[in-house]
Amino acid sequence: YMAVRERAGDFLSLCRDYRAASEVTIQPVEILGVDAAILFSDILVVPMQMGMDLRFEAGEGPKFSDPIRSQGDLARLDPQKAAAELGYVYDTISLTRSRLAADKALIGFCGAPWTIATYMIEGGGSKNYAVCKRMLYENPQLLHEILRLITEATKLYLARQIDSGVDAVQIFDSWAGALEASAYEEFGWRYILEITEFLKAKFPHIPLIVFAKGTGVQMSRLSRIAEQRGEASFDVWGVDWSTPMGLAREQLGGKFALQGNLEPMRLYDRGAIESGVREILASMKGAAHIFNLGHGILPDVSVQNAKYLVDLVHELSAR
Repeated sequence: YMAVRERAGDFLSLCRDYRAASEVTIQPVEILGVDAAILFSDILVVPMQMGMDLRFEAGEGPKFSDPIRSQGDLARLDPQKAAAELGYVYDTISLTRSRLAADKALIGFCGAPWTIATYMIEGGGSKNYAVCKRMLYENPQLLHEILRLITEATKLYLARQIDSGVDAVQIFDSWAGALEASAYEEFGWRYILEITEFLKAKFPHIPLIVFAKGTGVQMSRLSRIAEQRGEASFDVWGVDWSTPMGLAREQLGGKFALQGNLEPMRLYDRGAIESGVREILASMKGAAHIFNLGHGILPDVSVQNAKYLVDLVHELSAR
């Protein structure tokens, strides 16, 4: 990966180079033997193509030089433009699907509106989301307008991903746990359901995965909210590492397949990997389950340990 990134020049250049992005997408399948490839891109290409100035600074992560803080700032955001100008992502998907074996799935993804909004409003990552939360309480209408624009762009973006060849789509709400329960229902969950309902109506055969990190104790309530809106609009519930899979299974009662949820830090030690894998597989025995990490893999984890995890899951799952 680092060799391909260096060849591309920088992270955003790598995202925009569909040949290089496709190469990186396929690497885990070829090197680790995983069962599906996950599209290589970044959740923030959507607001970037909506009209915001995105850059990645060494040691600091993503930064927007022009955060959205007022009603006047909304004029800079164009959802239709974003979906139209993300052609390099669609090209990555088309090329990757043509190169992947038929028995390997290709998973597309996006950031959920709330998580995307935190970056757009804060101007980058945040420890306390103070600017966002102040807007939520002082000017909720403005926050809703921002979320609606992101939701519209995301619907179009994911539809184009599916048209380009992904076999499933995952929505990442990485900062869902930053909100209290009632606020998340209003400013987070409802917009995810708008997206999944749109996609399920248009592409009923495409599995949809939702990952709302930090909402483990809210699962049964969030599931009821989804049910009250009609037939389930997504298929797989992603579970983060802080929620025991057995508890998630109990809360959701078999209504969804579950995905997760090995603690990523376990990848530093093979003994920790094995004990974690065995516990998860035992708690999910007989249930619909996709084994995955409970959040992102860390960059200094050894390839050998990652492959050990994949091989172990395959071995134990086959019994």
